[in-house]
Amino acid sequence: SSDNPDSGKTIAIIAHVTIIGYIIALIMHNNNKTEIGSFYLRQLLGLWIAVIVLGIIPVVGCFAAPLGLVFVILSLIGAIKEEMKPVAGVGGMFQDWFKNIF
Repeated sequence: SSDNPDSGKTIAIIAHVTIIGYIIALIMHNNNKTEIGSFYLRQLLGLWIAVIVLGIIPVVGCFAAPLGLVFVILSLIGAIKEEMKPVAGVGGMFQDWFKNIF
């Protein structure tokens, strides 16, 4: 629960801006937990892990970063619109897998 409803949206957006932004968003979220903040922290944790893991696989790796970037941009658009839409295919799994973390 948040005193400032905009803070969740801010956390969700900042989380999309590189790993440093993600860490800043984590710290902000720990001080002011919101549903949308939790949603996007889970989603982006999954996206970052997927890009790193797929990036080390030969042949597949060359597609991981561009595809990851597309998913991050789609996720960012959702955060800006304050919609909690999981990214296609994998977003629902990330919400389930990381539900106990955030």
